[in-house]
Amino acid sequence: MKKTHSFHIPVMGIGFTIDTPLKVAQYGMDSVISLVDDILLEKLRKMYSEKFEVPYNEITDKIDDFRAKRITSYLNLVSDLAEKKFESLKSISSKKSDEILAYINMLPNNSTLKAEFKKLTEKEFNLAEVKKWASKNLVMGAIDVNIMTKVDKDNYKDNEQLPTEYNDAHAALRGFANSKLKSSVVLSAGMNPRLYSYMGQFDDFFPNAKGEFNKRIILKVSDYRSALIQGKFLAKKGLWVSEYRIESGLNCGGHAFATDGYLLGPVLAEFKENRVALQEAIQSVLLQELENQGKTLPETDLTFEITAQGGVGTEEEHNFLMEEYNLDSVGWGSPFLLVPEATTVDEKTLQKLVKAEEKDLYLSDISPLGIPFNNLKDNTKDLEKQKNIDKNRPGSACPKKFVALNKEFKETGICTASREYQFLKIKELDEKGLAPNEYKKELDNIIVKSCTCVGLGTSALLAYGLDTKTEGEGVSICPGPNMAYYSKVMSLANMTDHIYGRANMVSRVDRPNLFIKELHIYMDYLKNKMEDAKVSMNKKEEKYLKTFTTNMKAGVAYYKGLFNGVKNSFDDIKASVLNELETSEGLLNRIQLEIDELALVKV
Repeated sequence: MKKTHSFHIPVMGIGFTIDTPLKVAQYGMDSVISLVDDILLEKLRKMYSEKFEVPYNEITDKIDDFRAKRITSYLNLVSDLAEKKFESLKSISSKKSDEILAYINMLPNNSTLKAEFKKLTEKEFNLAEVKKWASKNLVMGAIDVNIMTKVDKDNYKDNEQLPTEYNDAHAALRGFANSKLKSSVVLSAGMNPRLYSYMGQFDDFFPNAKGEFNKRIILKVSDYRSALIQGKFLAKKGLWVSEYRIESGLNCGGHAFATDGYLLGPVLAEFKENRVALQEAIQSVLLQELENQGKTLPETDLTFEITAQGGVGTEEEHNFLMEEYNLDSVGWGSPFLLVPEATTVDEKTLQKLVKAEEKDLYLSDISPLGIPFNNLKDNTKDLEKQKNIDKNRPGSACPKKFVALNKEFKETGICTASREYQFLKIKELDEKGLAPNEYKKELDNIIVKSCTCVGLGTSALLAYGLDTKTEGEGVSICPGPNMAYYSKVMSLANMTDHIYGRANMVSRVDRPNLFIKELHIYMDYLKNKMEDAKVSMNKKEEKYLKTFTTNMKAGVAYYKGLFNGVKNSFDDIKASVLNELETSEGLLNRIQLEIDELALVKV
């Protein structure tokens, strides 16, 4: 797929990139829509239909397969509107066409398109020639979608469980598959074998003779082993992964899937080293399966892209990742939350982000999914949660139930952030007769959960002045640690100029290198695990901590070699980085000894 930019905008929360393609696709920028909340999608479809005078027929929850149909309808509308904007941009009517100039000006400095446009217009601006050139050469950004594979709640009708294909993730996939989009689905949050098998029911995911796909698959992964396992699993269904999107385990926004101590640099190096082997291993499995199924066999080798995201913050880091690891694109997430021309954030939350410092951004336990979650301190959803706790009524009303996945008390599932679940769990806790300090610890673990499936979408409703009667006005937001180094609202031109080194939007001079920042976050994570182990450590936990520490030490050793050998990059910080690595190595050695001592005590 031809790319205009060397960056992409990943999915952020549920609502923050819900309509990002309508803002940036006409400029050739790729972005990702979350498919978690079909209720929110339907509200925005109504809003945009009215705004652009497109006929709108409501898809109510009384209609069969309403979730998939809502998703298809919203994606079709976004596709039509984005295409219309792009065609308008190319159909320039004067020399001062702001849109086409914006497209060209935001391109990277080394862009061949930029050079061609400059050459075409340097002597004279021939409108007919520029129009013809634009029509032939300009590319629209991809309108990709994201499905969290484990957010796959069973659904019921008249107290009867519906077939698996009506589960939430399955219905979301069907909604995308039935849409007119020619783009990708980003599969995140680990493997869902049932969902992956279900994909094989849609022809658009299979290649034609030229090796082209109407619908592509992107796997979000944190390590090479996961990519190989999932890539092969899908290949055995006749499905090809067109992109492996590598994300830092902890130096990212949203849910944080900590690896077993594998740091981003070594993970990227492993992908670079094994890229050809990965392609050959998976393609051989795929071709055999396509033949078994009687599907069209591609006449050429299939290819995939490798991209990365998580904590990148400067042009130097961006270019280094691209060149050192042969990446096809780098994801820039959290900083775009400060770009209203790209993302949808309500004004109150936007101002909280502007003021956020390191102390305001933390890895929390608020997610009902039980996965560490990057959180902004004192966000309005957490303040709402605390008010309920203070009134002795902890938990949320749970109006949307997208993560009602816990089956401790109900076969149909309850969300651990809901009032119903927390009431039952506290009642169960009361019967244990625990000492006050133990009771408080367990109580805090129950009531910390926040209604993120609502909170992560509400910002879009507030930003557009839409009804929030069902949702309330509390907003959850999940920026990565990198947000601390940006402190002003930016235009889209500001942000692209920053990415490509034409301007500097980082407000502080003490921002650490992305690899070092991630290392520090992993060190903190390991220290917290060690504190837990001091209370009680079994053999499984001992093995985990030893593996984690060993992998981190290998990562530090890799970085020492990398920074000692690198030329033409990071010259101004090389000495301080190497000093940081020495310090971290010493600390990891001490932690390793501490694990051994703890293990002896437990024996």
